[in-house]
Order: sequence, then structure tokens, then C-alpha cells
Amino acid sequence: MFRQIIEIAKIMDIILSVIIGIAAGFIAGKIVKGKGFGLIRNLIIGIVGSVLGGWLFSFLGLSLHTLLGTLIMATAGAVILLWLVALIFKK
Repeated sequence: MFRQIIEIAKIMDIILSVIIGIAAGFIAGKIVKGKGFGLIRNLIIGIVGSVLGGWLFSFLGLSLHTLLGTLIMATAGAVILLWLVALIFKK
């Protein structure tokens, strides 16, 4: 029973992380100059960027553990990633 609760909690954490990543990608798409790379690509970049933001903030010792803090870290990572992708695929 206890293992099932832990597994459900892990699944809910993953779902919440994806939702936060999607929101971060949307926000980052609005922050970055222009419209970014389209809604779907921005959302995917947001999910990847949220991992980058979490890693970067924890590396700097600035990890935030609230829902708003997680969204801020994810958005910062997504903005950085969108900026890097824009540099690489500059038209």
C-alpha cells in the first residue's frame, strides 16, 4: 500500500513537472523577442528548459522549492534555451 502511494506521488511529480515546463515554455516564448519557434516547439523547449533551469539554479545554490519558484526557475531555463536555440538556428 505504501509503495503504491509513493509510485502515485512520483507520477504526479512528473505530471506537475511537465505542466510547469509547458507553462514555462509559453511564458518564455512571450519573453523572447518575437514569437519564438511556434507554440508546440516553445512548449517542448520549455519542458527541456525547465530541467536546465532547475539544474542551473541548484548549481548556483539558488534552488527554489515552491510552485512559483519552480515556475521561475523553469521559465529562466526556457528563456536561456530559446535564446541559445535562436542563436544556433538564426535565419
